[in-house]
Amino acid sequence: MINNIPVELTNFVIVTLFSLIIGLAQRRLHPPNEDFKSFGTDRTFTFIGIMGFVLCVIKPGDYTLFIGGGFVLIVLLALYYYVRMVTMKIYGITTLIVALLTYCLAPLIITQPKWLFMLVVVTVLIFTELKESFGVISQKFNRDEFITLGKFLVIAAVILPAIPDEPFVPFLSITPYRIWLAVVVISSISYLSYLLKKFVFKNSGIIISGILGGLYSSTATTIILSKKSKTSAITGNQYAAGIILATTMMYLRVLILMAIFNLVLFNELLLSFVVLIFVSGITAVVLLKLKKKVIAENDDIIGNDKNPLEFKVALMFTLLYVAFTFVTYYTINRFGIQGLNILSLLVGVTDIDPFLISLFQGKFAVTGNVLALATLQAIISNNIVKALYAYFLAGKKIRKAVIAGFTVVIIVNIIFAVILYFKW
Repeated sequence: MINNIPVELTNFVIVTLFSLIIGLAQRRLHPPNEDFKSFGTDRTFTFIGIMGFVLCVIKPGDYTLFIGGGFVLIVLLALYYYVRMVTMKIYGITTLIVALLTYCLAPLIITQPKWLFMLVVVTVLIFTELKESFGVISQKFNRDEFITLGKFLVIAAVILPAIPDEPFVPFLSITPYRIWLAVVVISSISYLSYLLKKFVFKNSGIIISGILGGLYSSTATTIILSKKSKTSAITGNQYAAGIILATTMMYLRVLILMAIFNLVLFNELLLSFVVLIFVSGITAVVLLKLKKKVIAENDDIIGNDKNPLEFKVALMFTLLYVAFTFVTYYTINRFGIQGLNILSLLVGVTDIDPFLISLFQGKFAVTGNVLALATLQAIISNNIVKALYAYFLAGKKIRKAVIAGFTVVIIVNIIFAVILYFKW
């Protein structure tokens, strides 16, 4: 029976129903009153949708009548807008545009797939209902926010497509495109952390600051939280938990980078990183529960106004990435696998992202297990450095807790590294 229902009937019902829904949404936003008279109600939008459908199907495939009806509708809406603008000084045209979109539903459902029709309707309804939310969001934006967004678009959508994807050094597989792609990925993660901190968790506490800061840089977050713990009135382990959670997010960030740049290595280390994320997260929770805070605090631990897309930062990352690629290639060819192992342990004192991405993207003369071991060793080294930062910079009240947390994480990390070593 369903198969025998004419397509025209189905399309008519769908257009009528969703025209009515759009009209109901407009009535809710613009209820009739004595001071403001809307050009129509929910029935008006329904009739507009029906009119568009009728003018489309009178002569199938010929949209002359539909275009003519659209012209008449535009003239009527323009007259209404003119009168409203002159007499009431109201200049908004959103409702008029929604009426025109409702008129266009008929040819859309006739000529395009049903999913596209639904996508348009849902988008219209969502953006109609989000009017007040957009007003609130716009108040949070300032000139610097749009400049930051512009920088991100330049980095990702202008520079990246224009860069050649040809190796500039014969014996290395890196290309300008791959180098800048790494910059774009790191900038995207940093920008996401920045937006979450700025608009979603604006007044976040220590725990959220640790999570978002770790998504950006776990080393920098460890230093900031450690210094802050010295002067804070909190006597619990919130700062210690925040520092360990920053390391948890570091594992997640590295896992994302592997998924983007080296899927084989991602599959090799997926289980290890899932366990490490789980262990470090549970460790942070245990530290938090062992000693509850005495004084509530909601400090702005990591500044909202820190711009993650400074071009000098991108330039520094690019230089480090290229330098580590050359150093890694030279180390492997001159000293072999043992040289790579030593190098991976030494880079922990710096930002490990450029080194890890050079490992993930480079085509070095080593096996996947060797790269996996070097990845874990670099993270172990970096965790040890962060533990030292925390020990010397943090307040006495959290020093033992944070060192205990790092000890657990480092031991689990070492276990996986030993397993890989014997596997290799």
